[in-house]
Amino acid sequence: MSEDFGAERTAPAAVTPDEQAGQENPEPVTFLDLGIDEKVLRALAEVGYENPSPIQAATIPPLLSGSDVVGLAQTGTGKTAAFAVPVLSKIDGGSRKPQALVLAPTRELALQVSEAFGKYAVHMPNVTVLPIYGGQSYGVQLSGLRRGAQIIVGTPGRVIDHLEKGTLDLSELEFLVLDEADEMLTMGFQEDVERILADTPEFKQVALFSATMPPAIRKISKKYLHDPVEVTVKAKTATASNITQRYLQVAHQRKLDALTRLLEVEEFDGMIIFVRTKSATEELAEKLRARGHAAAAINGDIVQAQRERTIGQLKDGKVDILVATDVAARGLDVERISHVVNYDIPHDTESYVHRIGRTGRAGRKGDALLFVTPRERHLLRAIEKATRQPLAEIGLPSVEDVNAHRVEKFGESITENLSNDHLQMFRRLIEDYVGANDVPLVDVAAALALQSRDGASFLLKPDPPERERNSRDRRDRDGKDFGDRGRGRRDREDREPSVHRKTGRPMAPYRIAVGKRQRATPSQIVGAIANEGGLRRSDFGHISIRPDHSIVELPDDLPRDVFDALERTRISGQLINLEPDTGAPAGRPSSGKQRFRAGRKR
Repeated sequence: MSEDFGAERTAPAAVTPDEQAGQENPEPVTFLDLGIDEKVLRALAEVGYENPSPIQAATIPPLLSGSDVVGLAQTGTGKTAAFAVPVLSKIDGGSRKPQALVLAPTRELALQVSEAFGKYAVHMPNVTVLPIYGGQSYGVQLSGLRRGAQIIVGTPGRVIDHLEKGTLDLSELEFLVLDEADEMLTMGFQEDVERILADTPEFKQVALFSATMPPAIRKISKKYLHDPVEVTVKAKTATASNITQRYLQVAHQRKLDALTRLLEVEEFDGMIIFVRTKSATEELAEKLRARGHAAAAINGDIVQAQRERTIGQLKDGKVDILVATDVAARGLDVERISHVVNYDIPHDTESYVHRIGRTGRAGRKGDALLFVTPRERHLLRAIEKATRQPLAEIGLPSVEDVNAHRVEKFGESITENLSNDHLQMFRRLIEDYVGANDVPLVDVAAALALQSRDGASFLLKPDPPERERNSRDRRDRDGKDFGDRGRGRRDREDREPSVHRKTGRPMAPYRIAVGKRQRATPSQIVGAIANEGGLRRSDFGHISIRPDHSIVELPDDLPRDVFDALERTRISGQLINLEPDTGAPAGRPSSGKQRFRAGRKR
């Protein structure tokens, strides 16, 4: 729409679900009341949705009627379904050209939104959803675009790439959604977003979702939305006070080790461990069984009879640990569940609250443990904000903690068996053996203990020194020895120790090959690296723009896949060539940089 039109409009009044209902104490709204397509309704019922959240109840009807919408809502209020459901209800499965475009600030969110569309479109076989984002091969995306997809979910940078290449045709676009619009602008995507909006048909339906309404968002709303309905919903997410909530920060590759240590030192009755995918339920349950735990998996592929048997075994104590997905655990109420472990952190706070609600039922005490990788700390902060309850950080149980617990359990098992009815028979056998072989009783007891337990693995070995383990973890993860790069990083740490002033995370300087000559700006640098590399704004520290390069502070444990994802990233048409900064003079690569490139996988 024109600039003049938007400038003349006044801010529309907020609409609340209660006002929409038109009564003081409205009856609970159901999805059936909203005019949603029958196929989408079936999918919502199958994933366990019963009643719409406030943002869904307020935005679905105006979107279905063709109005533009501005939705102000925090993460975790159910806004993905608020726009996905009406889009799917109006999509034309007979056309293969893109009819809906959803812009998201990060590849993680783009994937999450794409997965949600897939769940709600499960009974619409002619509808295709295609995510396009930085860090993924162009070939996969080009193939999907050639086959045709009605719904495109993408990050701004990659969408512009396809528009410039002529591989994405938006000429028949009918719906445009800006998800987490304030986050996109904070990451420096305002020009990209406006460029995309300008390239879309004038007559289309637009939905803008944002946690806040800064002036830049208001400007976009006035310029590109036509008489939008504005909906403001505050999250009311809260968790029960009888549930103790804790988190452990752990690298992805050490999750299983951390979980097995926690299982040894935590006193629990029954436990549910939540993971994201169906395959992960089976894989983790199998690994836990191999470590001696009574574990079973439930997911959406398991037939109802098997699900009921497994839950019955959990209730009876034949199974102590259930590894589950969100969908499979819906409606699960087992009294002996004392612990819930979020092995994979959920991407929305609503899922977190539903998960930990499986414990602490009917006023009983419960424990919730959350695993957080360094790159997921922003999700932890979102959970704490939405639940209005800080999570206490715990450390990884040490080797000494685990060994002390094993020795204690060993002693308890001896005490328990001293009252066993069969003890007298074995006492006579031992007395006969000692008399015949003249062996001290303590040696016989030790030999019997060795017979019942694996002596080689009864006590954990001490952890390797920190630096040695970090180097080994890099070799294990990357398939190559990145020790040189690690030593370069440690040299920088010795010289210039740095931590993020807000998060407290260790930071390190990285060099990119664009600077003032390329007219690089901080917002461009943050936008390009965050979008293509899958980082958040909170991962960035100080940015220093020099004449022919820039120095950017990023987490010192930046994963290898971030470097791979950024190999083709450009700013102002120039490859950025992200590298650890070793302090070499501008224009002359240091030996550390040469070593890094020599070790890189091509």
